[in-house]
Amino acid sequence: MGELIYGAETSYEMEDRTLAHVKVAVGAKLRRQESFYLSWVVPASSGSGRISIWLSPAIPLQFHFRGNTAPKLSPIWVQALELTAVSDRGMVVLPEKEAEAYVREHPHV
Repeated sequence: MGELIYGAETSYEMEDRTLAHVKVAVGAKLRRQESFYLSWVVPASSGSGRISIWLSPAIPLQFHFRGNTAPKLSPIWVQALELTAVSDRGMVVLPEKEAEAYVREHPHV
């Protein structure tokens, strides 16, 4: 499990593979100086619920990976994450298995 470290002290656990894809999609938006919500579902094993955080180029953000090797990225998954960010809900972390269907159902906006 990796960590998304938001601001100075708040951290959120995510699987390394998921975190790597979120890093690329979030990085693309922040490079364009865009601010947005990032939301994901908390698994039952971690207490359930949903988390949404406001991301902005002005807020420090770190991606801490537990593994030593970077995972091979799925371009479709990154694209799906970027497409979710176009909505008012902001970027929603979808499971990898749902990415292809999401891209198919939501052609380039």
